[in-house]
Amino acid sequence: MSTFALAIGVGTKNSKGEWLEVFYQQPLLNPASELVAAAKDTLGYEGGNQAIEADGGELTAFADAIEATDAAQAALARACTESQKPVVITILEADQQSASTPEVYLKLHLLSHRLVKPHGIDLSGMFGLLPNVAWTNKGAIDLAELPEAQLQARLNGELLSVNSVDKFPRMTDYVVPSGVRIAHTARVRLGAYIGEGTTIMHEGFVNFNAGTMGVSMIEGRISAGVVVGDGSDLGGGCSTMGTLSGGGNIIISVGEKCLLGANAGIGIPLGDRCTVEAGLYITAGSKIQVLDDNKQVVETVKARDLAGKSDLLFRRDSITGALQCVTNKTAIELNNELHANN
Repeated sequence: MSTFALAIGVGTKNSKGEWLEVFYQQPLLNPASELVAAAKDTLGYEGGNQAIEADGGELTAFADAIEATDAAQAALARACTESQKPVVITILEADQQSASTPEVYLKLHLLSHRLVKPHGIDLSGMFGLLPNVAWTNKGAIDLAELPEAQLQARLNGELLSVNSVDKFPRMTDYVVPSGVRIAHTARVRLGAYIGEGTTIMHEGFVNFNAGTMGVSMIEGRISAGVVVGDGSDLGGGCSTMGTLSGGGNIIISVGEKCLLGANAGIGIPLGDRCTVEAGLYITAGSKIQVLDDNKQVVETVKARDLAGKSDLLFRRDSITGALQCVTNKTAIELNNELHANN
């Protein structure tokens, strides 16, 4: 059985020796078996999921052992022999619940490096392993040690700037995927999957285990677990309901070539080529009038009954205020889809 992932990381610990964060420049998915064998011979790896802290001698031995198999990883291991920060080699034999902070960080890197897609990796139990950290212009600092670090910086004639206090760092301090534009980097967390060609404007936000699959314009919120299909546009201030913030167990997604208008929102997954008009928020329990080709009401359903259906336009009637759904399919075709038991 092949090993799931392997990576050489440089991280930060607090004064108690606890990991705060880890940076993996070149994580590997399904690494060559020779690399795993070298880890057993030089690092004492005994199988399973392990985060092994390595010193200069161990890193040199590991680099020598893998030189013929993976020159890039060998070069990285040699570079890390000069590190002033602790170095860890994390090996995940299987994709299962993490047991350490370095393991969680490796999984977040795999997502942001586009090596795995959202919902394609086990992130269970991760929150208990991610410390709440002060993210500063001098790196990650334990919150209990922050006052002393601030004082020391002042005494040195420097300013320690605290950019955020969070369990997650911004993605671009660790990974900058190819072919993307991100106007406000603090609004994209490590663990986001940003597809090639995506533009994220200043009001756009992308959480971990979420993101875009291709060319998209993001000016709204992509909550945890939400995946946006190729060619879709999320307008300014719009929102997608995540499973961590009231969405229950329903995984919200946006299909391809969809448009969410400014300040719109969805609590149901959308199929392809759907539009939600500006300012309209649809939750699973919202009552929706389904219109036929003559714009007459055929039936009233809950929004969850339209989940995942394609070619829908959601709007609010300007006179009655009722939520309505218009489709380019006939009412009979749509009705058959709604009431099918498959």
